[in-house]
Amino acid sequence: MITIKEIADMLGISTTTVNNVIHGKTGQVSKKTIEKVQKVIEEYEYVPNMNARNLAQNKSKIIGFAMKARSDKYENALKDTYTGELVGAIEKCLRISGYFLMIYISEDLNQIINYVSTWNVDGLILLGMAGDDCILLKRKVNKPMVFIDSYFYEDVMEYVNVGLKDMQGGYEMTKYLLECGHRKIGFVADNCLGVDRERFMGYKQALTEYQVTYKDEDFFWLTPGEKGMEDSLKELFKHLPGYTALFCASDYYAIYVMNYLRDHGKRIPDDISITGFDDNVYSQIIRPALTTVHQEVSQKGEIAVEKILKLVNGEEIKERIIILPVKVIARQSVKKLTKTL
Repeated sequence: MITIKEIADMLGISTTTVNNVIHGKTGQVSKKTIEKVQKVIEEYEYVPNMNARNLAQNKSKIIGFAMKARSDKYENALKDTYTGELVGAIEKCLRISGYFLMIYISEDLNQIINYVSTWNVDGLILLGMAGDDCILLKRKVNKPMVFIDSYFYEDVMEYVNVGLKDMQGGYEMTKYLLECGHRKIGFVADNCLGVDRERFMGYKQALTEYQVTYKDEDFFWLTPGEKGMEDSLKELFKHLPGYTALFCASDYYAIYVMNYLRDHGKRIPDDISITGFDDNVYSQIIRPALTTVHQEVSQKGEIAVEKILKLVNGEEIKERIIILPVKVIARQSVKKLTKTL
């Protein structure tokens, strides 16, 4: 493969001039010289040596992305529409900025730490970490970090996190159902940690404000995995009488529940109203279209990239905790039992 020095020697010009033409810095280069360099580049199919360039800059131009994901929930975490959209947005933003993306996904935090600590990356974006996870990562991995959807201890302030008004979203959706006349509303999730816990707390807050009593049986637990999901949906169906609405912690589970109930003779929303959270593409495609809480997933990824590149380049970050807004998107999966207040 031809090198910049060989091109310079061939044309009798400096390597700096060749390098400037290659990188579009042609303000001080004559049109004739530009044409000569471009002709040689095309003829010899010159490809820039990114490794040498990055080495000279003391940067890898690679950003790592690590996600803590339950293996019992996802055989392939990127099949999840939320995660797929988020990672896609991160990759696109990094690519536009001249960076590359490395990905590692595991349910074992120690495994994540062992791998990412050996990566030659300029910084890390981390998804779905809990308070203890964040402290351990900070202690053991000496890289600039930006977290997404992570909840820290209140006395920990040195983290950069891009999150969402999850509790507000849970509150607003439950309030919407209550204003539609629903009083027996179940909450559906596979855990009560992190973002799901925040959404659950918002749900309970709205019930309290409307003087609706919450009972433990109002939380419908789903078990991930084919067999676990089938069994938990059977259990949900068995305890469904008396409920007029279900608020699912994600669109992913809302669509699972909708399909199961319809397969077993329930009409949505005539027999039961269903709502979700995220406003992913499937919430718009399914029929009836799903009433859900909208969030800007791609924006989360874009902001995370903006923050990590600032940290990598040693720039000051004034806003370290970024919490994005939510809004209820009303579609056809909710029946109004009374006039909206």
